[in-house]
Amino acid sequence: MDQAFTQSSLFIWVVLPLLIFLARIVDVSLQTIRIVSIARGVRWLAPLVGFFEVLIWIMAISQIMKRVSHPMSYVAYAAGFAAGTAIGQRIERRLSLGMVLVRIITRSSSMELRRRLRQQEFGFTHVPAQGAEGPVELVFTVIRRQHLQQVQQLVRSTLPDAFYSVEEVAGAGEKVYPAPLSSRRDPVFPFRLFSKRK
Repeated sequence: MDQAFTQSSLFIWVVLPLLIFLARIVDVSLQTIRIVSIARGVRWLAPLVGFFEVLIWIMAISQIMKRVSHPMSYVAYAAGFAAGTAIGQRIERRLSLGMVLVRIITRSSSMELRRRLRQQEFGFTHVPAQGAEGPVELVFTVIRRQHLQQVQQLVRSTLPDAFYSVEEVAGAGEKVYPAPLSSRRDPVFPFRLFSKRK
């Protein structure tokens, strides 16, 4: 790069801060995805993202930061970090990484919900229980995050008064549905609670 240009006001006030800003967006977005993939048990993705994250840092950010000599660059660095975090979260939501446990609690009959879950090839566990105000039914299902909205819609349409919660799942013992009906050993339990029988 021409030395005269790197010393110009255009480079110091516009070009260098913009490069720092863009580099930090990419770097921090990848960092966010890597951390989330580790937390959600997507083991294959974390090393892959980490490779590109470090590569960008070495090839771009470290070279740019050698020339930081103006307050605008620090502002761009911080703004890129903030923007990268926000963009990384949006990318993560689009990717729908990992699995979740959906727990539904209802005082009404969950028969229709269970029928529709089975119809759409979602495994579940159904447990009768006792709540503070009387008997309730619990329905548990472990699903891929990409299917969460589909299951939430099923709950809202069949049990509009039901309470449900969603929790992160780092891993499951065996299968996570949907899976072909013919390949299921048990259409009720989405994962094994105990070790395999010998």
